[in-house]
Amino acid sequence: MEETNYYVIKKKAVPEVLLKVLEVQKLLDSKKALSILEATETVGISRSSYYKYKDDIFPFYAKRKGKNITFVIEVNDQPGAIASVLQTFAGYDANILTIHQSIPINGKGLLTVSVDIVSEETNVSAMIQEVEQMNDVSYVKIIAME
Repeated sequence: MEETNYYVIKKKAVPEVLLKVLEVQKLLDSKKALSILEATETVGISRSSYYKYKDDIFPFYAKRKGKNITFVIEVNDQPGAIASVLQTFAGYDANILTIHQSIPINGKGLLTVSVDIVSEETNVSAMIQEVEQMNDVSYVKIIAME
């Protein structure tokens, strides 16, 4: 499995295409654009660029407690695997809001977890990395953050 790292970088260091992907998402979220085609044409990128990067960039609001993050986590069907994931979140003062577990197939299950970051001091990147490095976790993906 390829290791995923998360970084916080200044806006001026982010390639323009990635910033435009964020603009497209903002237009879609605010309903100022009715379609992805309309939004990508408005900001001046191709739809393929949007689809290529849309899951890889999102605004990060540092020093803001009360942010909610939703993860999809693939876990091995082993006793205690989910409990260990939840315990890791709790260790970072992340309040569990929702949990959904799929029925395991071929020894793997999907876990969708929404957490509320309670403390401004929570190191979200370290929390994600710790979950990713767990033996019974195949991958972690952030699907929403507000």
